[in-house]
Amino acid sequence: MLRAIVFDFDGVIANSEPLHFRAFREVLARRGVELTEPDYYTRYLGFDDLGAFRAIAKDRGRTWSAAELTSLIADKAERMEALERGASVLFPGAADAIRRAASMVPIAIASGALGAEIRRVLDGANLTHHFKAIVAAEDTAAGKPAPDPYQRAVALLSESVGDAVLAADCVAIEDSRWGIASARAAGLRAVGVTSSYDADELSEADLIIGSLADLDITSLQRLLD
Repeated sequence: MLRAIVFDFDGVIANSEPLHFRAFREVLARRGVELTEPDYYTRYLGFDDLGAFRAIAKDRGRTWSAAELTSLIADKAERMEALERGASVLFPGAADAIRRAASMVPIAIASGALGAEIRRVLDGANLTHHFKAIVAAEDTAAGKPAPDPYQRAVALLSESVGDAVLAADCVAIEDSRWGIASARAAGLRAVGVTSSYDADELSEADLIIGSLADLDITSLQRLLD
């Protein structure tokens, strides 16, 4: 039986990946590092901010200290807030899909975005209260594609409902191969949303849909049958 749905955030609920790219590009440019759009989507989209900056440093032959990485993350978060100001970044149909899902099963978020960024968008759309748990970048020791974010989300769902929720009874909604790998490593079924990548790049998903507007709870239940 389907016990819960765990959503990724960027690229699934929020159409914020273009903003993330702009924020990364601008912050890195101040440090003399160029980031192209193809590089971002091909190499770094699936990481949280810390993981992305570490990967970019490695690929560029840079060495950034812990303090420098902290500064980069803070600068990028500040730029993201400015880019989002006064605009809704939700995908069309995302709010309705969240309300529909939450009316049927507990729902959660497992994301590589910062908690403040997630809550800022959800609060603006009056959606935060629908989620039983929100796992953000700062909430786990390792980010996607490691299983930690989904393992934490399932644990918090169990606490929230007062009963053991098994990963095998949950479905993840993801837009990248890194996220799908994370969900499957944690024991969840995975649905791929083709908002960031074509279907052939999400081939490890159990089901592929075009957007959250296409989310059908009956189809998710069939994945567990």
